[in-house]
Amino acid sequence: MRNYPTIQDIREAGKRLKPHIRHTPLLRAEEMEQAVGCQLYLKPETLQITGAFKIRGALNKVLSLPREEIVNGLIASSSGNHAQGLSYAARMLGVKVILVLPVTTPKIKIANTKALGAEVILFDGDTAARWKKVYEIAEGNNYAVVHGFEDPVVMAGQGTIGCEILEDLDDVNTVIVPVGGGGLISGIATAIKETKPSVRVIGAEPALTPKYFHSRLNKERTSFPLKNTIADGLRISVPGQNPYPIIEKYVDEIVLVDDEHIIAGMRGLAKDAKLIAEPAASIGVGALLAGSITVKPNEKVCAVLTGGNWDLCDLAEIYKIPQ
Repeated sequence: MRNYPTIQDIREAGKRLKPHIRHTPLLRAEEMEQAVGCQLYLKPETLQITGAFKIRGALNKVLSLPREEIVNGLIASSSGNHAQGLSYAARMLGVKVILVLPVTTPKIKIANTKALGAEVILFDGDTAARWKKVYEIAEGNNYAVVHGFEDPVVMAGQGTIGCEILEDLDDVNTVIVPVGGGGLISGIATAIKETKPSVRVIGAEPALTPKYFHSRLNKERTSFPLKNTIADGLRISVPGQNPYPIIEKYVDEIVLVDDEHIIAGMRGLAKDAKLIAEPAASIGVGALLAGSITVKPNEKVCAVLTGGNWDLCDLAEIYKIPQ
């Protein structure tokens, strides 16, 4: 089996997913353009059915599996959004799902996952330890494992975002994608570079978890100790084994973004674009506000907003909204 998606895989995923997900709109954020220095378009996966892009990859994977492989149940680890996407897919197909979530997962994501019918196991350990636990449980119960960023079928589902961007804005110049495990940017970069190679693809990574940034500098996968970043959805210490070579092949640049600029991105999106986006989703806009990405006034830049699942009390603190 190939460990990377092709453009054909992504197009087939688009057809498979079309009846089940939203083709999210591409929104011009004119009120933000003076601050970011370019023509800014937003791809708000915050408006996706489960509030995040993860449903694309999870559902594409589950719909691709024979019924006999999923009849006993599905299992995965997640920081929250993949959990919700996989839970939605499992409910749609009427199968059991177990999610191993870090103890630091925001309460709203845990609640949303349980509300979709999933069994949640909170686990105190890093990404590698959580996945070890997943495979132990899967082996003992014959569950199907759906990895959030290593699986090429999942990557193909995420890549449908890239196809939609090109469909809605065929003269886009630059696409900025948040970088966590690497499955999202692998899929999107494949879709864009295999269709229109001239489009620049930039990954935005939290400065506190600079795994892909330093892997590129070191020319090999480089892990970093986990540090607390407000962008919890991107908090991973080790670059994905399968996404890494795809990112090296297709992604033009990786930039680091401090938490303060991620917060500035959240505030800007709420104030000027009227969109509530979680920290991980706001990192691309934060990179533009920080001046980390070189852009021109007439350049058409699309920032992918990955999700909007965050606790309103935490958002109120960031936005400084009176209680």
